[in-house]
Amino acid sequence: MRVLEIWRYPVKSLRGERLDEAEIGVEGVSGDRRYAIFDLATGFGLTARRRPELLFAAARMRPDGSAEITLPDGSVAQDDAALSTWLGRDVVLRSTEQVTQRRFENPEDFENESTGRWEPFEGSSGAFQDSGNAAVSLLSRPSMRDWNQQRFRANLVLDEAGENELVATRITLGEAILDVRKPLERCVMVTRPQPGGIDRDLDVLRTIHRELDGCLAIGAVVTTPGRVQTGDQLTADTG
Repeated sequence: MRVLEIWRYPVKSLRGERLDEAEIGVEGVSGDRRYAIFDLATGFGLTARRRPELLFAAARMRPDGSAEITLPDGSVAQDDAALSTWLGRDVVLRSTEQVTQRRFENPEDFENESTGRWEPFEGSSGAFQDSGNAAVSLLSRPSMRDWNQQRFRANLVLDEAGENELVATRITLGEAILDVRKPLERCVMVTRPQPGGIDRDLDVLRTIHRELDGCLAIGAVVTTPGRVQTGDQLTADTG
């Protein structure tokens, strides 16, 4: 089992950038989910669950550690005012160091999200991840079936199936050592439209619930930071 692709998503719910190699630290891939957009009126961090249009903007990390956001019209957002104009409400871009309260929302019923209840939840400390047990997410190409991999936003794409068998093991990738904690439960995000002809498709999540117990990909925490490159072999210590 080898690393096919490495992905970083500098701003939560925005499109990310593909890397040939990356430093993986205790918070995951360096720069991953380092920023999030917050709604000033509600205090919630915005995600593509509530605002699907976020997936039509893209982010990349600049050398100075800031995030450059390219809006759907191709322009670069220079400040919070530009983001607010785009989203039609007052928002601010904040880094992990700038906020302590990390409240997000998830629809209770993805089939009826427009009329159903939305559940608030607390994101993890550190990077803007939904779970502290998923600093790094891994998913194999075969496990994605014929779905577009961008629906699942995994950090590490693997070439062979079998990632679920790695849960509760310690794995080595390049210089990094990770403890695989759990399968990742999927939410309405995987149904959202995205650029490149990815349409809204509720059947993706219906199938994951029906056939995969609601989970696709695995989440891991980092025990030994280090550099990972595409092509690195994954080795597992099953104890």
